[in-house]
Order: sequence, then C-alpha cells, then structure tokens
Amino acid sequence: MNKLFPSAAAALQGVVKDGQLMAVGGFGLCGIPEALIDALRDSGVKNLTVISNNAGVDGFGLGRLLETRQIKRMISSYVGENKEFERQYLAGELELEFTPQGTLAEKLRAGGAGIPAFFTKTGVGTMVAEGKELREFDGETYVMERSLLPDVSLVKAHVADKSGNLRFNLTARNFNPAAAMAGKLCIVEVEKIVEVGELAPDDIHLPGIYVNRLVLNAHPEKRIEKKTLTPTSGA
Repeated sequence: MNKLFPSAAAALQGVVKDGQLMAVGGFGLCGIPEALIDALRDSGVKNLTVISNNAGVDGFGLGRLLETRQIKRMISSYVGENKEFERQYLAGELELEFTPQGTLAEKLRAGGAGIPAFFTKTGVGTMVAEGKELREFDGETYVMERSLLPDVSLVKAHVADKSGNLRFNLTARNFNPAAAMAGKLCIVEVEKIVEVGELAPDDIHLPGIYVNRLVLNAHPEKRIEKKTLTPTSGA
C-alpha cells in the first residue's frame, strides 16, 4: 500500500469534511504539521471541532483556521497566545472545551488504546467537573473523563519510512504520537522519507500501523513563539 502523497492538499483530498472532529499535534508552535494546516485552510472545510493543546498564534498554525472561521469549537489546554482566539471566544463566536493538559493527553492516549473513559482527580471541585460523573475510590473523589476519537488526525514527525514508521525529533514529539494513535485516519507530515529498513527498530517511536497517509515537507518554517536573545557582553 502506497502511503506517500505528492502534496498536503492531495493527502487531505477525499478525507476532510465539514463538521469533523480533528486532532492536530504540536505544543505551541513546536511540532505542528504546518503544511497540513495550510492545506486544511485551503480546502475550505468548516464547522470543525479541533483537539489541540494550543490554538496556534495570530497568522500561523491553527490561528490561520481561526481567521477564516473554519473552527467552531476547540478542545484545548492553553490558548493564551492568540488574540483572535480571545476575541472570538469572548464574543461568543467560538466554543471552547477547556481541558487540563494531562487530562487532554490521556483522553487521546485512552482513545488510541480503546479505553472509552477513565477517572482522574484533576478538576474535581472546579468547573472542569461540571456535568460529569463523580465516583469515590479509597475515600477520594474522581471525575470521569471520556476519551477522544477524532475522525482525522494531522501529525508532524521528523522522519518516516515508506511504511509509515515514524521517528520524532526531541520535544517535537509532544502530543503527536497520542494524536496519531487516537485518530480513525491519520495523516503525517514529515521532513524526510527513507526506505523501509533504514530506521533501526529501536529508533522507531510510532509504528506505521497507525499511519494512513504521508506527505513530505522538507523545509518547514518552524516558527518560535517568542524570540529570546542572549545580551551581548558589555552592550
């Protein structure tokens, strides 16, 4: 089975639709599938619910989908770097399911592992637990959280072989493996593609069984959120 597609647009064709639940890997702007996000914007699909730790920044990443009003609801942990997100949310134009970061990671991991729900102490006694089942274990109260099963996952990895086995680069791994495993269909953007067998078995972070489609983006922009420079001595 050929998993490699000639472009991000081609990889999304026939897959993305209005109203889907989508997971997008990354943490801030680290490890986001830049080309796939841009292709999703260009596809024109709308009314999306997007699972992502962050919502990008103004003018980049998922921020581009917010600008075009293609996202109706976010399931996120941290959204403080995007002024357009803030504006839409405060104006009642964007729905938000605010989720503790560890809980969000576990909701994706559990979905990929076939676990429909789990109990956690995180959020008990706060608005996070409102409307959810509470249960006591060993004298402690826990809240039940449902796992997440996105229709499509958009993921970024550093290297893939042609069977879809993936290797991530340092902290750019972040939410990507969990998003890949949870998705009913997973599309991965990579910087390098090698032949099957070139990746040592112990060097594979995620097996290709979770990957449906691959697209090469050899030169991503890789923005950072805040540029910090070391002061020059004596300046």
